[in-house]
Amino acid sequence: QVQLVESGGGLVQAGDSLRLSCVVSGRTITTVSMGWFRQSPGKEREFVAALRWTGSETYYEDRVKGRFTISRDNAKNTVYLQMNSLKPEDTAVYYCAAKGKYAIDLRTSYEYWGQGTQVTVSS
Repeated sequence: QVQLVESGGGLVQAGDSLRLSCVVSGRTITTVSMGWFRQSPGKEREFVAALRWTGSETYYEDRVKGRFTISRDNAKNTVYLQMNSLKPEDTAVYYCAAKGKYAIDLRTSYEYWGQGTQVTVSS
């Protein structure tokens, strides 16, 4: 049974930083590609960032490129999303997701999802 648990969300001011964590159980993270998504009230879920299972290839949504960084700690079986220079429009519930290593497109079709963690950025 694969389980993803996000943490690290909170209430911050514009310009502040947060680091989200996603602990993976039931599957070694070096065998899965990982993604981060977010969803605001009344809006569809949006792709944010992804890391291929090899650990050497990343993808970012244009609005977060240069501010957010996806990374992992293999020893802790944990994936991170470092968020810098946060803006009010970054406010959302953030979800981590995983899929098998043979997938090609890392922006869609994830198999496993976490419960989400709330990030709120005030102006």
